[in-house]
Amino acid sequence: MLNKRYHLLNSSQIMHRAEELVSSASNRYRITVQVANRAKRRRYEDFENLDDPMMKPVLRAIIEMSDEMSQPEIIGD
Repeated sequence: MLNKRYHLLNSSQIMHRAEELVSSASNRYRITVQVANRAKRRRYEDFENLDDPMMKPVLRAIIEMSDEMSQPEIIGD
């Protein structure tokens, strides 16, 4: 479900999003585990649909979760 604008993100933007996720969470360990679990689910889903094989599952999870945090109306999980 990621659109083409995610391809325009560079590594500093992704790091910024990851920092926002960790800093906004009440428990750093818990948010890290949530990102890992989502990335693991996405990895298995990627075998079924090949939307974007170039984006790593953990990067996709960080981007999706940071979008959900900043835009709660798009929550998908």
